[in-house]
Amino acid sequence: MLELAASSIGLVILIGLFTVGAVGSLFLRTDKPANVWSSFFAIIGSVWGILFASLVFFFNREIIFSLTSSIFPLLSFSFHIDKLASFFIFTISLIALFCSIYGAGYIKHFYKKYDIGAFGFFYHLFILGMISVVIAANALFFLLAWEMMSLASYFLVVYDRHDTHNVKAGFLYLVMTHVATAFIIVAFLLLYKFTGSFDFALIRSNAELIPLWLKNTVFVLTLIGFGTKAGIIPFHIWLPSAHPAAPSHVSALMSGVMIKTGIYMMIRIFLDLLQPVPAWWGLTLLVIGSVSSLLGVLYALTEHDIKKLLAYHSIENIGIILLGLGSALTFYSLGMPSFALLGLVAALFHTLNHATFKSLLFLSAGSVINQTHTRNMEDYGGLIRYMPQTAVFFLIGSMAISGLPPFNGFFSEWLTFQALFQGIMHFAMMEKSIFLLAAGALAFTGGLALACFVKAFGVIFLARPRTKEAANSQESAWSLRVGMASLAILCLLFGLFSGSLVSWFTRVANGLRIFQGINSFVSSPTNQILVADNNFASVSAAGILAFLLIVLVLVLLVFKYVIHRQQKIKVGATWDCGVDLTPRMEITATGFARSIILIFKGVLRPSIQREVEYHDSQTRYLPKTITVVSGINNVYQQYFYQPLSKNVIAFAQSVRKIQNGNVNLYILYIFIALIILLFFV
Repeated sequence: MLELAASSIGLVILIGLFTVGAVGSLFLRTDKPANVWSSFFAIIGSVWGILFASLVFFFNREIIFSLTSSIFPLLSFSFHIDKLASFFIFTISLIALFCSIYGAGYIKHFYKKYDIGAFGFFYHLFILGMISVVIAANALFFLLAWEMMSLASYFLVVYDRHDTHNVKAGFLYLVMTHVATAFIIVAFLLLYKFTGSFDFALIRSNAELIPLWLKNTVFVLTLIGFGTKAGIIPFHIWLPSAHPAAPSHVSALMSGVMIKTGIYMMIRIFLDLLQPVPAWWGLTLLVIGSVSSLLGVLYALTEHDIKKLLAYHSIENIGIILLGLGSALTFYSLGMPSFALLGLVAALFHTLNHATFKSLLFLSAGSVINQTHTRNMEDYGGLIRYMPQTAVFFLIGSMAISGLPPFNGFFSEWLTFQALFQGIMHFAMMEKSIFLLAAGALAFTGGLALACFVKAFGVIFLARPRTKEAANSQESAWSLRVGMASLAILCLLFGLFSGSLVSWFTRVANGLRIFQGINSFVSSPTNQILVADNNFASVSAAGILAFLLIVLVLVLLVFKYVIHRQQKIKVGATWDCGVDLTPRMEITATGFARSIILIFKGVLRPSIQREVEYHDSQTRYLPKTITVVSGINNVYQQYFYQPLSKNVIAFAQSVRKIQNGNVNLYILYIFIALIILLFFV
């Protein structure tokens, strides 16, 4: 039975479950039945995906089969599931499972407002599209899966279409994702021209025959295409708008796993299909990763929209993943496969870790938004009294994303540091300087991420409620809490058992042709580098000790609380010079982040608008109110996208002149185009 589940039949069942869930949801028009049907098949399909991926991995299977169309011979529905694909299927299914449990309760507030059946249809297509992307073994089939994933996620982003901001965010996402797809299509067409096939296996076998200039061109095209989906800077502009617009469990899926499909294809193309490649590819990824991680966390610090803040942190963590991937590519290109394995394992580990803690944070944010009906953190405050369980879950996610032990974010970032330190130790000056820059950016990023989530947790959950909605909040429904609690437990378990996970990721990396036969990160001749299992055994032990210390502190606090309860305590009002305490006296998210923003004002370009209202025109020196609005200039829109848009529009208007309504002239255009095409053929 288990072997059958790990075969091509198991894959067909997986695809069938999500297909049935999608079609059934579309035909059910009543809210509750549609929600029950959609949630049931999403949960069952996700559980089966976890089981299927795990069995494929542990049975050491590699599933390859294809269905060829006689009508379209170039289009082959080819499937290839190796260890790398099974890892991504596992990650997608794992996050989809807990998001679907959460969504069963969360989606209820859309009852009688929108079509729940339509949501379920696109939700299942979205998950199925992500799975299809990582199992596709043919470029044309991959593009179909990529388009299904992109279109389904677009309709989920604009699902709450009564809000015009959501519609604009969805349009921006649709434009950016199709611009990215255009770059990807050109890359695959160039590979087809030189290999004569869209099949990934044939492209891999002919990789050494591909000219270097073509490989470099394909690298740039795919970096733009897949980097846009991943959200690297400066192609990230869709992400802070689209992720907050979607329902919260969809935001968790988009941020936790959808953007990782871009990372998957980078690994597949750069480390698998096109080898050997020049070292500057990896160095480029290191620079992009450094910029994305540092600027991502800086922009997150400026945000007061809780979901936009989390979206910018996705850009930050994609940058951290690229640091591991870039170091792997550089090491392998320069003949250091063991260190390359270390970098790839760091990237894979952080891919899984980010999927768990970022999904947890988005679900926690959705729980808060569902109660307060706003995404503005300045309107929260004191929610720990009304939503204590959600506060604990958000705190765990905050500690994990900030890289604090014993939670999982610490261990993958630590492993990324190890990969970068090896580059600093073993490379010449140029490579050494880039690795040093990357390590410094990662260190800065960790400190700023901690500051950002101190701000977020403090402003949301501590002090006093700032609005009536916050004061009237209550804990979320059980399905929402189950989804959050499960991911919180995983954040802890993935940290405590990081040593075992590293062995697992090593086996995943060994599934790639270039790493076959390399079973560990070998030590140098001077034995300065410890084998990874020993390193992680000691770090995991430290994590367990830290966890036990936290438990001990909590026990002492409870004991102290019990002792104090037995004593007579006099409670009085806080002295504040005779003025009543109000929520307006609390520190705000703006005030907390202001000093950091000023330090980096050369990069962030902050702006300030002041509005002063006076009692009358005679009392200029005694203002009635002063309103200060601070913001951040969008330098990417101002200096890149707006000039580009103006040039494209100007070019389009000039091209319109050839459309003069003369049919004879149009025939001439067609004739000239045919002559040019015949020449190239």
